[in-house]
Amino acid sequence: MNIGAARITLRIPHSRSLKDKRRVSSSLRHRVGSKFNVAIAEVEMNDALQTLTLGVVCVSNSAVHASQMVDRVVEFIESERPDAEVVDREVDVIGF
Repeated sequence: MNIGAARITLRIPHSRSLKDKRRVSSSLRHRVGSKFNVAIAEVEMNDALQTLTLGVVCVSNSAVHASQMVDRVVEFIESERPDAEVVDREVDVIGF
């Protein structure tokens, strides 16, 4: 069993309230969840208005597949929300 995990930090410069931030977060979580077979959640900095940190996890039989899935999710987020700049991403694959 292999687990691909990512922490993706986005900057949302147009966000002026937590409601604006939640709109972006909800949209991304819904789109990623329906397109990829991964778990995704907002994991840090919940009260920061212009910073969104998402955690993404994929479980697979193959370490390569788990890594590719997480990379594809990051690429999808970058392409779907050009108004939200990816400022940091950490990807790790753990094998058991």
